[in-house]
Amino acid sequence: MSDLIHKSAAELAQLINSKQVSSVEVTSAFFDRSEKLNHKTFSYLHLNRENALAAAKLADQALAAGKVHSPLHGVPIAVKDVLVTKDAPTTAGSKILEGWMPQYDATVVVKLREAGLPILGKTNMDEFAMGSSTEYSAYGPSRNPWDLQRIPGGSGGGSSSAVAGRLAPLAIGSDTGGSIRYPAAVTGSVGTKPTYGAVSRYGVIALASSLDQIGPVTNTVLDAALLQDVISGHDAKDSTSLPNSLGSMAEAVRNADFKGLRVGVVKQLSSDGFQAGVSERFQDTISKLTANGVEIVEVDCPSFEYSVAAYYLILPAEASSNLAKYDSVRFGMRILPEGNPTIERVMAATREAGFGPEVKRRIILGTYALSSGYYDAYYGSAQKVRTLIQQDLAKAFAKVDVLLTPTAPTTAFKIGEKVNDPLAMYLNDIATIPANLAGIPGISVPNGLAKEDGLPSGVQILAPAMQDAQAYRVAALIENLYKAEWGDYLISQAPDLEALNV
Repeated sequence: MSDLIHKSAAELAQLINSKQVSSVEVTSAFFDRSEKLNHKTFSYLHLNRENALAAAKLADQALAAGKVHSPLHGVPIAVKDVLVTKDAPTTAGSKILEGWMPQYDATVVVKLREAGLPILGKTNMDEFAMGSSTEYSAYGPSRNPWDLQRIPGGSGGGSSSAVAGRLAPLAIGSDTGGSIRYPAAVTGSVGTKPTYGAVSRYGVIALASSLDQIGPVTNTVLDAALLQDVISGHDAKDSTSLPNSLGSMAEAVRNADFKGLRVGVVKQLSSDGFQAGVSERFQDTISKLTANGVEIVEVDCPSFEYSVAAYYLILPAEASSNLAKYDSVRFGMRILPEGNPTIERVMAATREAGFGPEVKRRIILGTYALSSGYYDAYYGSAQKVRTLIQQDLAKAFAKVDVLLTPTAPTTAFKIGEKVNDPLAMYLNDIATIPANLAGIPGISVPNGLAKEDGLPSGVQILAPAMQDAQAYRVAALIENLYKAEWGDYLISQAPDLEALNV
């Protein structure tokens, strides 16, 4: 059954539905590989074979009774450890939540269970989703299956490395400033940030509530579309949940064509500051689209220049508020200092021991930005820039159907290379941040290997809010353009994990 790990989720679902293979067999195949190789990629913080196989058995029994709960029925999935799960620990990659067992499931997890997808385990991540490399996980970094000495992106590097390394056919990630799309780009995977509110955030450990969004990490665009169809929809438990359906993403993928397509290239995100090989792959994508009759239009988004600065004021401000609940009283770690353990001293000791350096850095920055006398100068000004970015995007989408940018400025860098340089780390998200500030959908699709290092590069498709189907349409077209060059899976070019040493 080892060949099962190389099939797409859609192919696995078809095999399961036709009863050529069982969900138990598919789930076991991915568990066998994960238990053998997770020590190399460190994709998972927690694996649960017993629960996953029990869910797979239920999926097989439902199928035998003629009940198929979704197009992905029986296909196993990995879940980022930022979503609460009542049958597995949820830590958000932090020591302050080590061993915490929630009493309920996140809405997305409920939807996965109801759709018949066995959950393989919880994936590694930067602590509280603060990072671009998974090096800020309190439990150690995940590694890129293409080169185990390199990062798999962040904050969802566990999900991207699991999918790219064939330790899971599907994964769930969270995207606050690029934490699904950036890891997808550097691991040769597909990653989607849906429109803000399209997927419920109930039961998601919040980083920045106005920016966070849950989405798919997969090996193909169709797999991502099928997964978004499963997890999206209105949720009364989430006050920011969109009331209306955005339609079928899978249908948009299956019916994709080039007819009348206008694609905008953002002037500010086309060449300067990007690795030569990444820029070359981006120009290659544009050339392929042009050869297929797509109209390419350069668009100007001048406020993008300030997006990183605005983002790193808005995010820390919201994070400092969201993380105030970790006070040693209600749940999580509690450290009792020597002497007189007042509540203030217990709280200080617990947060000192439980939070890592990046979390502390952002809490301090956010608290400062919200403080009296500085609120308008920093947080207020950042929100004004956010409005300008939304206006720039609205003007651009009046001219084109979608926007196209490189997803990341470079390919995967080496572990340790930027961990002590916060500014360099923050700039990894330069192309992905605008989508979160504007609440629009974005998808990263592999577009080849950079010439300098032979590592994956990705191209990002941005669409107007609630037009996720349009983004999927273009993502599918780009994926098909590269299939002739790379075969069905770009990641099949990657080195064999079993032959690599950490």
